[in-house]
Amino acid sequence: MTIHWCGTGLSAIPGLRRLIETGHEVTVWNRTLDKARDAVGDLTQRIEAFDIDALGAELQVGDVVVSMLPGDWHVPLAELAISKGAHFVSSSYIAPEMRALHAKAQLKGVSLINEVGLDPGIDHLMAHALVADYRSSPRCDTSNALKFTSYCGGIPKHPNPFRYKFSWSPVGVLKALRSPSKSIRDFKEFNVARPWDALSHYTAPLPTPESFEVYPNRDSLPFMEEYGFDPTWKVDTFVRGTLRLNGWAEAWADVFDAVETADDARLKEMSDLFWAENAYDEGEPDRVVLCVSLEAADSSGPVWHKTYVMDAWGDENGTAMARLVSIPVSLAVEAAMKGDLPAGVQAAPSDPAMVNAWMSEVAKLAQHLAIVDHS
Repeated sequence: MTIHWCGTGLSAIPGLRRLIETGHEVTVWNRTLDKARDAVGDLTQRIEAFDIDALGAELQVGDVVVSMLPGDWHVPLAELAISKGAHFVSSSYIAPEMRALHAKAQLKGVSLINEVGLDPGIDHLMAHALVADYRSSPRCDTSNALKFTSYCGGIPKHPNPFRYKFSWSPVGVLKALRSPSKSIRDFKEFNVARPWDALSHYTAPLPTPESFEVYPNRDSLPFMEEYGFDPTWKVDTFVRGTLRLNGWAEAWADVFDAVETADDARLKEMSDLFWAENAYDEGEPDRVVLCVSLEAADSSGPVWHKTYVMDAWGDENGTAMARLVSIPVSLAVEAAMKGDLPAGVQAAPSDPAMVNAWMSEVAKLAQHLAIVDHS
């Protein structure tokens, strides 16, 4: 079996190197050969110019295709994998077009594994673990009101006036600011047109508690089922969101105004400026904070409340973001090769044994990882 790893961008390298270093058969496919050689040329000479037809000619039954390419490539590569009887892995959210491949993948007996990076990915593992823990607790009761929050953010380890730094082109961040979100607040669906319309504060239970600005991201609602919430549970709050340094909204106020009306050309101008002024310097450490919390309360107050809290930052081996995205991807690749995951389209695993095993590996990637019991 061969792993066909497509894309050697900044977030791909640690997981790719891990698979090569542990002896797996890996072919690296990248649009720019020199970049791929710079990234892994010290470990392998199996580096090819990315071309989907050439990849198809090499693909064998039981192989794994990994897409760390832009999102437009995920579905075509997954379709190719199905046609060849190969598995597929991506860190990205499951698009409707990917979900539509579920039956075909099941018929072929192959796994199409997505949402196995950082966010989505590690946050899913934490959520599954918390829900399983709560379900097994004697305090689990359908009369309880539940609050679930999941906040993740890549932030500068050393804060700057802009309260943010970029690891790659800012265009994606700017476009995301124009995206609406859906979540649950006060037992009702909470729809927001723009992130800054729903900004709030969250205190992360780090060893020294730290406050951040947070806002809902994308559509949180499908993840209630994904995380195994019982349909009879009373959900007061359910939100998956983004975490930023305090002062971010004030520093970005002019950006919010501009992105509302900006066309693609203007977004490109803004992106170029931000990249010039607020990109990470060579060797400068980034930071990732992830907090996933589940609280249950009755009429007298909280009866069960636990939070996973993770704090990681870049070191001499690279960025926190890169290792937290790509190492879980490499774990998914190995799971697919072993047949540990069912056929069809799926996100990060929910099986307790697999969640625990993956979280043990995640613990090696962060400077701080803990479960805080607030009860």
